[in-house]
Amino acid sequence: MSSYLYSAVRTPFGRFNGALAGVRPDDLAAGVISALLDRAPGLDPAAIDEVVWGNANGAGEENRNVGRMAALLAGLPTSVPGTTVNRLCGSSLDAAMTGSRTIETGDAGIVLAGGVESMTRAPWVLPKPAKGFPAGNVTAVSTTLGWRLVNPRMPKEWTVSLGEANELLQERYGIGRERQDAFALRSHRLAAAAWDAGFYDDLVAPAGDLKRDEGIRADTSLEKLAKLKPSFRQDGTITAGNASPLSDGAAALLLGSEAAAERIGLDPLARIAGRGAFALDPQDFGYAPVEAANRALARAGIGWDRVGAVELNEAFAVQSLVCVDAWGIDPEIVNTRGGAIALGHPLGASGARVLGTLMKVLRERRERWGVAAICIGVGQGLAVVLENVEAGA
Repeated sequence: MSSYLYSAVRTPFGRFNGALAGVRPDDLAAGVISALLDRAPGLDPAAIDEVVWGNANGAGEENRNVGRMAALLAGLPTSVPGTTVNRLCGSSLDAAMTGSRTIETGDAGIVLAGGVESMTRAPWVLPKPAKGFPAGNVTAVSTTLGWRLVNPRMPKEWTVSLGEANELLQERYGIGRERQDAFALRSHRLAAAAWDAGFYDDLVAPAGDLKRDEGIRADTSLEKLAKLKPSFRQDGTITAGNASPLSDGAAALLLGSEAAAERIGLDPLARIAGRGAFALDPQDFGYAPVEAANRALARAGIGWDRVGAVELNEAFAVQSLVCVDAWGIDPEIVNTRGGAIALGHPLGASGARVLGTLMKVLRERRERWGVAAICIGVGQGLAVVLENVEAGA
């Protein structure tokens, strides 16, 4: 049995402390679930067999199984079960992979998958003291991004910051500042052009007053990017301009078997043809999509020579470039409608974004095969191969 992608929608992605700062993550998730159901008016919500939702934080308002909470807030019947998965930046792609497997085993016919993150509203946390009434000071730790409350048994080289890990990556593969900035500029220009051309109109549902991704800088230039100071090393190459920003947002996907089309009331758009996961040393996480995608392609039974579109989440320009180089593919098929450097990277939502975007790019360009891939902190990567149903017919 095969699994299919029937529909995809996301919120616009907001800047840190931006237009979505006042919206709880569970409300963001509920809103995008409602928007997805609006796109399938013939679907009885009670027919959904499972909600599988991604979230990377889980420490604040999205605690206690935000997938189930969002489903209830969206008005789904209480009979529809829901779960939340956490694979950090890959959480919603993991949710889609889990949902597709559930369908392919016959355990479900229709699955609603997706993810959410409010990096703005991520709380500070305090470690619980071993004894009551400690005499010393206690430091609040931000849960917005990266390692926190690290186990001292972890090797120091594993727990470097995400930025430092990518500085190590650029040293190893010789990806200089100029090339990273050029990649970032392309991301902003393509994202702005895609919005202006209406590409995102049916992929994005407004969230409050926000109707367009808030982080796109259509007026940036190589000169402006070159003036930005390094963020992680005094003499480093990674800046706020060539790395993805902190973001808020949610994304949702409607998955189903081929037989579920009548109940859903829509035709399937793409077949999930292959899945891949890979892990390596935590500090090398930016390189992990390379083998994840290779494994997904092998399971789909095709090679890179047949791939017409790639959506690779741009956590950092350097790790994206390293992956593209390793695959040996034409860079012009990658992120043709912009990527996370411009659009934003709300951790738990990004995997669903890249998969939904890939689906539309394949159909728009009449390509048959595409790859969605994402790097994940602590040394992991995920990838999914989609087959455009129209092109494969």
